Amino acid sequence: MKLLAAGGDAPEGSAILFPAAYDLIWGGLSFVIVLVLFWKYVLPRMKKVMEERSELIEGGIARAEAAQAEAEKAREDYRAALTQAREEAAAIRAQAQSDRASIVDEARTEARNAATAVTAQAEAALAAERAAVSTQLTRQVGEVAITLATKIVGQSLSDDARVRATVDDFLDTLEGQAREQAQDRGANA
Repeated sequence: MKLLAAGGDAPEGSAILFPAAYDLIWGGLSFVIVLVLFWKYVLPRMKKVMEERSELIEGGIARAEAAQAEAEKAREDYRAALTQAREEAAAIRAQAQSDRASIVDEARTEARNAATAVTAQAEAALAAERAAVSTQLTRQVGEVAITLATKIVGQSLSDDARVRATVDDFLDTLEGQAREQAQDRGANA
């Protein structure tokens, strides 16, 4: 198949590689028009969009860096607060241990004092009870002694002074015998 030139003549040799002049003019003019339109309308919009994207990306990076720095600061603050809380907890535990020890010591002291007071009260009550029993026993022994003495002597011993003297002598004799028995037991032990 042969290509025919615009005039109807077939191109020869290297003319096949070169387009016709009118194609070059219309092609060049179309290219210049497209280039001017591209340069005037498309390229500024592309630059604007690219700048907006660049600013958006750079702003995002800056915000991300700021957020990362803020997060790092917050983490350091958290660590510092956690360390401080641990120190405070340790101090509170130490204070609680100290308070517990002092409370226990105080309770022991109070218990010892209370036990001593109870023991002293019990000993005083026992001494008072002993004295009361001794007095009552002395009175009963005196009455029994007077009754026996009245039966033995055959006289009424109604004179209080004589009766007291007799009872006191009898009680002294009983106390002396009780002391001797206590000494004998102490020596045997």
